[in-house]
Amino acid sequence: MTILVTGGAGYIGSHMVHELVDAGEPVVVLDNLSTGFRFLVPGKVPFVVGSTGDRELVGQTLARHGVTAIIHFAASIVVPDSVRDPLGYYSNNTMNTCALLDVAIKAGVRQFIFSSTAAVYGNAETVPVREDSSTAPISPYGTSKLMSEIMLHDAGAAHGLRFVVLRYFNVAGADPKLRTGQSTPAATHLIKVACEAVRRASGRDFPVEIAGRRAGDPAALVADVSRIRATLDWHPQFEDLDTIVAHALAWERRLPGRRESASA
Repeated sequence: MTILVTGGAGYIGSHMVHELVDAGEPVVVLDNLSTGFRFLVPGKVPFVVGSTGDRELVGQTLARHGVTAIIHFAASIVVPDSVRDPLGYYSNNTMNTCALLDVAIKAGVRQFIFSSTAAVYGNAETVPVREDSSTAPISPYGTSKLMSEIMLHDAGAAHGLRFVVLRYFNVAGADPKLRTGQSTPAATHLIKVACEAVRRASGRDFPVEIAGRRAGDPAALVADVSRIRATLDWHPQFEDLDTIVAHALAWERRLPGRRESASA
């Protein structure tokens, strides 16, 4: 049994790859490296450069590595960019997911984990947001992910595909072992803008400019995590912002050297 991780050279995807390797699971990564970095993936992991929309390549990869499960992270993720380029987001996020699902089902894959987003909730009617809260995305990014969720539900019912949908809120921090972290220049993730905490972790003062929220962003989204705590007895290992920022800052300080080593 091999697990295919699409977008495995990205921020969240690379963390998943390291966790799977640590657990002794066989893994193969598919990433087009448009925003990901090869150096974030352990060297022993088979790596395929390409798109999830390339049906032939995906089919070959599934067959060659005996893939039985897929964890699908590959996507465009910047909300304001989706407002400016909605068709690009529907193409990369929705249409490519459709192609991936089609090839996977025909190849006999029966387990699928989909990386979605809290953006599917839009301006949530109630806060904190539960898993069964109504979905009403206000950005093409959120809509592109919700459309993929709908396809996944329908494909699961039609073909017996077992699946899980993960709707992330704010993803932040870095691997405490400094193997991977946020590496994209000018990223818009939480830590890039959590300036109060960054000052404390760095011990430095710097000017901060307060601006309005990004185009397509809801006013506020807070997750209700009571169900996962009760069902899985799950508790976060790193839940205070100062610890999260400290890990992210340590990664940022190491990142230039990692990039130089990778390009040498």
